[in-house]
Amino acid sequence: MAMGDFFEFPEPEPEPPRPPSLPWHGPPHGALPGAVPLELVLARNDRAAVGVTKLGAYPTGFDFELVVVTNEGEDELEPNVIGHPYGRRRGRFDAEREMLRFGVQFADGAKVTNLPGPGRGHPGRGDEAPPGPVMQHQGGGGGGSEWRQRLWVWPLPPPGPLTFACEWPAAGIELTLVETDAQLVIDASERAQQLFEHTADGDGASWSSSSGQIIRRLSPRKPD
Repeated sequence: MAMGDFFEFPEPEPEPPRPPSLPWHGPPHGALPGAVPLELVLARNDRAAVGVTKLGAYPTGFDFELVVVTNEGEDELEPNVIGHPYGRRRGRFDAEREMLRFGVQFADGAKVTNLPGPGRGHPGRGDEAPPGPVMQHQGGGGGGSEWRQRLWVWPLPPPGPLTFACEWPAAGIELTLVETDAQLVIDASERAQQLFEHTADGDGASWSSSSGQIIRRLSPRKPD
């Protein structure tokens, strides 16, 4: 037996085709968003602060960064906005007392939050659009005293106020609503640029896929 024949490598199996990714999964692949100069402090006290920044708009929706910062000596506070929906405090899980709650509301009353419950999981197993809005985690992390999470919201909001809401009982932050003008997001979406075209789904439209988690969708838009 020749030395080169001892180890036999199996023939590689063909990779299965990727399922099509759809607009509510995440930002369109190969696109540069239109930027919105947003620096919103949603809530702040002597223990913690919650803010929204780095908003990018696309024709299909928008993403942004949720920033949580705690003060020195507040090591027990850990928001865990995504993934572990109940914020931890000294190793305990308590939905009512510990969770950092966050949501977005459109001018027509439709809203989406990070509360657990019906509507979590991958919506619309197929190409049928789910009732919107939908919010999905796009990655992030942190530790010590600062956490950053990237969130995707589909679809674009209608004209009018765009409201960001937060509440964090463990940090003593009561329900706070902060509005911005949705027109800023709509205008920025028109400045988005498609840098590369992808046709992975076979019909000329391809959107980025994400292994993130659909958080929750509430109050679908009312029909005209």
